[in-house]
Parts: sequence; C-alpha cells; structure tokens
Amino acid sequence: MSLKTAIGIDPGSIVCGYGVLRKEGKSISYVASGEITVPKGQPLPERLRRIYEGLRKAIETYNPDEAVVEKIFFASNIKAALSLGHARGVALLSASVGGIPVFEYSPLEVKKALTGYGRAEKSQVMAMIKAILNIDVALSPDSSDALALALTHLNMEGILYGGGKH
Repeated sequence: MSLKTAIGIDPGSIVCGYGVLRKEGKSISYVASGEITVPKGQPLPERLRRIYEGLRKAIETYNPDEAVVEKIFFASNIKAALSLGHARGVALLSASVGGIPVFEYSPLEVKKALTGYGRAEKSQVMAMIKAILNIDVALSPDSSDALALALTHLNMEGILYGGGKH
C-alpha cells in the first residue's frame, strides 16, 4: 500500500498557513496544521526570513513527499500583490531546498474540488475540510486553506495530478 505525505502552504507575508495530510491507499488522514505569524511592522526581508524558517521547520518535522502551494489570484493593491508574491516565492524556495516537488492550485480549483462551487466561502471550505477529514481541531482560515490545498492535491492524484509541477 502506498504512503504519501503532502504539505499544503497558503502563503502570506503576515500569516502563512500550512497543513499536512497523509494518504495511505485511498485513505487520507490529518497529521498537523498551523500558521507562521510575523509582526506586520517588521521589514519585509525579516518577515520573509521568519516565514522561510517556519516552513523549513515544518518540512523537516513532517518530511512531506510533496508540497502544494496556492496560486496567486487576487490582491487588493499592487503593494499587497508584491508582498504576496514574495511570500509565495519563499514557500516555493522552502520546498525546493527540501527537494520536494511542488504542485499549484488556484483558490477556485480548490473550492470547486471540495465544495463543488468555485466561489464558496472560506467557512464552507473549512466545514468541508473538517467533515471530510473527520477532525474536530481548531483551524485558522490560513491553516484550513493549506489543508484544502493538500486535500485537493491528494484527491486529484491519478485523475489530473494537480495543477502541474512547478
């Protein structure tokens, strides 16, 4: 029976969520989730370093076989888009340094895969995550989104095999 562990990463320059799931055969189980939070007032390079260190620690702790990172889809302004792009780059780098293949999905793809509706609310996605994984743990919106990425990827395996390798 095949065993695979995936880490989902919901990048952000203030809060970066992560979620780890394990697939054994057709069964997917919750391993861990959390968030890396950095003070908003810190300079961007310091925030990015702290996010990198947090993601590397999670990757070293849970030793995932694959990483799943959210594609950028929207930012409220150019400055926010650039900061999010930097955080996304750190997520990609963190996985790459660990030698982990990276897959990417848009929020629309994840929402559609989990709820059947591409414009589902975050609360609907979180409810589906808890129901599908049969867990009763407190999830932040960022860790829930990260788990949703990992779950979408593990469920798509063999069907589409993700949004493509990065």
